[in-house]
Amino acid sequence: MDTNFTDELLIKELGIRPAVLSLVKEAETQVRDEFAGIDDITAYNQYKVLGALQKNRIANMHFAWNTGYGYDDPGRDAVEKVYADIFGTEAALVRTTIVNGTHALAITLMGILRPGDELIYASGGPYDTLEEVIGIRGEGMGSLADYGITYKQVELKPDGSLDLETLGSVISDKTKMVCVQRATGYGWRKAITVNQIEELAAFVHGIRSDIVCMADNCYGEFLDVKEPTNVGIDVMAGSLIKNPGGGLALSGGYVCGRKDLIEKIAYRMTCPGIGGECGLTFGQTRAVLQGIFMAPKVTSGAVKGAILCARVFEILGYPVCPPSSDTRSDIIQAVQLGSPEAVCAFCEGIQAAAPIDSHVTPIPWAMPGYESEVIMAAGAFVQGSSIELSADAPIREPYNVYFQGGLTYEHSRFGVLKAVNQMYEKGLLKNF
Repeated sequence: MDTNFTDELLIKELGIRPAVLSLVKEAETQVRDEFAGIDDITAYNQYKVLGALQKNRIANMHFAWNTGYGYDDPGRDAVEKVYADIFGTEAALVRTTIVNGTHALAITLMGILRPGDELIYASGGPYDTLEEVIGIRGEGMGSLADYGITYKQVELKPDGSLDLETLGSVISDKTKMVCVQRATGYGWRKAITVNQIEELAAFVHGIRSDIVCMADNCYGEFLDVKEPTNVGIDVMAGSLIKNPGGGLALSGGYVCGRKDLIEKIAYRMTCPGIGGECGLTFGQTRAVLQGIFMAPKVTSGAVKGAILCARVFEILGYPVCPPSSDTRSDIIQAVQLGSPEAVCAFCEGIQAAAPIDSHVTPIPWAMPGYESEVIMAAGAFVQGSSIELSADAPIREPYNVYFQGGLTYEHSRFGVLKAVNQMYEKGLLKNF
């Protein structure tokens, strides 16, 4: 094998087996066309974000912060105008006090729905952490079910597409909101595309225009030249420590949508009578704005890493979802490894590739909000940031692991190298 300086470093200093490096390099040559398509989307979104920052005349004054109630914070207001412009909506909430994506989604649901309303998920079951919010499981503690809000879900078709015919048959006079989860979560399915979301919104609004269409956009930002709110979705929510934070936002979440809906959600975020008028940014305005400026390029590196991961494990004979040649609508790559030992070895490799806590060995544990034990590998600058290189898996059959993130393509690639290398050294790779 011909080596260059990078190859020598990887082999001699970072412990990558030559055979593993050859495998990954061969996979890279096979996904060049997919990478080229991503580059055009990245450029489009980079200029779109730049245009929003310029339109809102962002200046150094917006990086200052005040105290107490946070009244009339120009930086906070500017951030929310930038997000509204980027995502093509009337209004936005962007707050570091939203603790995660689940919180952003929860205040969206609880801000809009009222007792007697009906919520329908059109993309099968929601992400695990939303189950207790809705009241599908858990002990209540203020779930939607506790307040008399009923729930239905429509499973995806066998090919992973939305089942609009069945959805139409279950919409009732009580239906207030129809939701779609763009990303795969812990499912074995392709992410829902923007084109599919557009069809869903048109279908639902064609039945009744007053039904609110909501999208869980976590992991999906900047994967297309359009976002769900550009194609008929009334409101969407996500996390700042995923794609739109660009690895720089220290915490937070966002909600973008119609002005009347954002006002209701703001009242749930704080309380009636206060809404979005108060709330400190705690000096994070600069990081949030710089983060979304960097986000298109960071997301590009992450999705390229996901494609590379898919192709490597396809070559090795493992089932992957989605396949490496498929159009992407989130940054998550699922690989079916078939055993808890293989899942743990994969995650050990990802942890060993991290810039932070690379010496730590991840183990499965009973993580709050999840039904099964979960193993999580993430040595991140921002704790829990899944736009940074990470991998996680519920310890349950058929033992799928979910790979995502990487602030640069090179780091995401190194994660693939280390995961394969760790499985190889433990004798857990098949067909190699």
